[in-house]
Amino acid sequence: MRQIDYSNYFWQDEVIRLRAIQPEDWEGHYINRFDTPARRLLECAVELPPTITEAKAFAESFTDFSSNRLMFTIENINGENVGGINLNSIDERNGTFSIGIQIDRDHRGKGYGTRAVHILLKYAFFERRLNKFNDYVLEGNEASAAMLRKVGCIQEGVRRQVFYTNGQYLNSILFGLTKDEYVQLFNANSKK
Repeated sequence: MRQIDYSNYFWQDEVIRLRAIQPEDWEGHYINRFDTPARRLLECAVELPPTITEAKAFAESFTDFSSNRLMFTIENINGENVGGINLNSIDERNGTFSIGIQIDRDHRGKGYGTRAVHILLKYAFFERRLNKFNDYVLEGNEASAAMLRKVGCIQEGVRRQVFYTNGQYLNSILFGLTKDEYVQLFNANSKK
């Protein structure tokens, strides 16, 4: 295959690239399922033990962007798989959406998640004409809350005691960001 020129590619910045999930990505999904603390924060529950069959089916089912959940693999510029991100809960009529993300344990704290979210926000706001990003984090998920604030989200509220895990009821911390707010942030950062 010819060498790909990524110099003007929308789905990347100078550090990471988003790409379609490939069938061979099943292994990363499988291994991430063993990170119970991270999965509890993501799924708000303890999942049943992972299976290779489920992991392969997951990777296979999201390879072609045919569902309303647009799934991507996050790679660093060297082509190493560092996690996954998706655009979901897309409501074209009302212009709302959400984003789900998991960065592999060995790659956390390097800003990959923040960069990937910025790419999806630009796509949602400037290409899909969506207007409002809504998301939540499980109470205690300080890293995700900090990342949402970093991309410009505002804490909009708390849904009290809506998730039961690890023997206790936990709150859902609600965040939101409008297109106008993102444009203002985007313009301010581009002037720096």
